[in-house]
Amino acid sequence: MKILFAATPAAGHLNPLLAIARMALARGDEALVTTAGYLRPSVEKSGARFLPLAAGADIDFTRIEDVLPERASLPPGPEQLRYNFERIFLDPMPPQTETLRKIIASERPDIIVVDDLFFGATALFLDEGTPRPPIVACSITIMVADRPDGAPTMIGLPPACDEAARATYAAIAIAAERVFGAPVRAYADAKLAGMGLPPLPCSVLHSRHLMADAFLQTTVPAFEYDFGGLPDHVRFVGALPPPPQRDAALPDWWGELDGSKQVVLVTQGTIANADLGELIEPTLAALCTRDDLLVLVTTGFRPIGNVRGPIPKNARLAEFLDFAVLLPKVDVLVTNGGYGTVQLALQAGVPIVAAGRTEDKAEVGARVAWSGVGIEIPSQRPEARDLRAAVDRVLTEPSFTERARAIAADMAAIDTPAAILGTLDRLVAESSAA
Repeated sequence: MKILFAATPAAGHLNPLLAIARMALARGDEALVTTAGYLRPSVEKSGARFLPLAAGADIDFTRIEDVLPERASLPPGPEQLRYNFERIFLDPMPPQTETLRKIIASERPDIIVVDDLFFGATALFLDEGTPRPPIVACSITIMVADRPDGAPTMIGLPPACDEAARATYAAIAIAAERVFGAPVRAYADAKLAGMGLPPLPCSVLHSRHLMADAFLQTTVPAFEYDFGGLPDHVRFVGALPPPPQRDAALPDWWGELDGSKQVVLVTQGTIANADLGELIEPTLAALCTRDDLLVLVTTGFRPIGNVRGPIPKNARLAEFLDFAVLLPKVDVLVTNGGYGTVQLALQAGVPIVAAGRTEDKAEVGARVAWSGVGIEIPSQRPEARDLRAAVDRVLTEPSFTERARAIAADMAAIDTPAAILGTLDRLVAESSAA
């Protein structure tokens, strides 16, 4: 069958869809991918056919600080989250919708798979008068659904343990709806009205899974909260396979990863890495005296020279490291909480220290702590002493590695390609029979 994949223009959004595209291509399906032009090489390397997004949706997320310079002045919290949703995800909705409609008309795909923040699909859900193929949303972050304890999403609140916490969460939820939920929904509804479409039937965040014909949550239940029941079309599909190994030569220090020293890997991902002083630099400072450790740094394609201060003797730096081959050699991951990176670490059974508050990172960090696979430091700029203590605990207390390996076993028990492709096949069959 012919599958159209539509991705928000960021590696963390595209890579999960490319993983599914490679599954489909391997069995003989045709895969088309629409995303930003700067990601075309990644698409074509996967074997899929690239189709450009319309102007206004073709954004280079690696230059987000240039595209949206005012974003950097907003501190982590509701205001920044609201800005991100309105400018990054909702403003491109009309040109994304235009792209999808044109491709549907010209290519006639059997099914569409979008990352769950590609809101161009939302317009198609609401346009009930225009035929469309089934649309599947694939998660690129944590599950967002109503919680039994009433906690709002994106703040990083763990499940409530008592009635006092539930009462606190209820008050926070009211405030969160006032400063984020209601205004963002109104913003989305105005965009939809401009396209001649009705308003959302639910919150913007809940629309991610409630409106799709099927929703693929890319983890296992052990890493997610108990939501007290989810719709039948929501399915946990385990961890997606990592990107295929790159052809790039291994760094000249690769031979040092021989097991003689424990290995700490630190990363800020490929988007939230404009300021490496947030996590990479304090981690290097925290572990600079640990001769028993190797501290590996990847700058996420930023120049290594962006790392300020002296480089410790126990540190090894690279602009890119292939996690597929590296993570089995790592003893602890220090991350700002990128969801995809965390899932890759858990797939390899690697425990985690998470410290990040922007975007979805507070929620990811909260799950790291709640699931027992690591320690969360609830700060965008953690202190070196806190990082030192957290890394030491994860390296010396076996429970973190044991929990990470248990989740790795849960992931390995799921036939992820069969779960995903089976969902697509079922929807196409139902659509054809209708």
